[in-house]
Amino acid sequence: MAFFSSQAPYVNPPIPFSGIIQGGLQEGLQITIQGTIHAFANKIAVNFQTGFNENDIAFHFNPRFEDGGYVVCNTKQKGQWGPEERKMQMPFQKGMPFELCFLVQRSDFKVMVNKNFFTQYPHRVPYHLVDTIAVSGSLNLSFITFQPQVIRPAHQAPVAQTVIHTIHSAFGQPFHTSGIQPVVYPSSASPVPFFTSIPSGLYPSKTILIAGMVLPNAKRFHINLRSGMDVAFHLNPRLDEKVVVRNTQINSSWGPEERNLPGKMPFNRGQSFSVWILCEGHCFKVAVDGQHLCEYFHRLKHLPAINSLEVAGDVQLTHVQT
Repeated sequence: MAFFSSQAPYVNPPIPFSGIIQGGLQEGLQITIQGTIHAFANKIAVNFQTGFNENDIAFHFNPRFEDGGYVVCNTKQKGQWGPEERKMQMPFQKGMPFELCFLVQRSDFKVMVNKNFFTQYPHRVPYHLVDTIAVSGSLNLSFITFQPQVIRPAHQAPVAQTVIHTIHSAFGQPFHTSGIQPVVYPSSASPVPFFTSIPSGLYPSKTILIAGMVLPNAKRFHINLRSGMDVAFHLNPRLDEKVVVRNTQINSSWGPEERNLPGKMPFNRGQSFSVWILCEGHCFKVAVDGQHLCEYFHRLKHLPAINSLEVAGDVQLTHVQT
């Protein structure tokens, strides 16, 4: 079953990785890659290509750590490379996490590294021919997300940028976030409860990603989208009951629960998961591990006031994107 226009993310994919871009590249689509460069890296590559055979690559983005570090950009057509474009800078650091964003524009790809502009690469072939992303080299991938650009009327405030929290859960180490100030949790083994703001609140087409691991002895956990003291959307997987409860709390009172699901319980003890929430004008749509789970019609309808996220319970987090 199709989920929605924002493609569900690839979470912790193996390297080398190739995956479909649903609907192909479109103007305004932003693709964000987050991961960590190996300590002894020699090169990495991101290819936007047609199919899986690498004969036609519209954009080859290839950081190389030799000779002080530089980045090669190129295009391959029918198995033949074109002229290289080299930028004699290295925006990545060995052994360090990174965030790499590609924005598809009408005339070029705009590339951002760790939220800083890095380069633009003019299209040599029509970008709509691209339907696959491939990542290889000396890195570990955390996730790849797909976010369509939101076009808003001029009189409306601009949409706040996405904030991605990367939570490092090694024992004895604090948990840090990527792109914002570090957050230190009371116990390095238990990064929940987790709280964060949603800049500018919710709006139609806004997406939120929560990825983590269900604890081996888990009974239940919850994800709350809050509007002040109220809970606009309560997503409550209960492993002990094998249900996922949805509800809203207004003025400290819970409304009627929604429990019905089209399929089986998607969360399992001791296993990783990704929850992808899309806010639409009339409802939330939820996918778990890329599969549609449910729709939940808004009971609190003033979306901009829904401006914070809470995750708590028997779960360990790895990534939160708001």
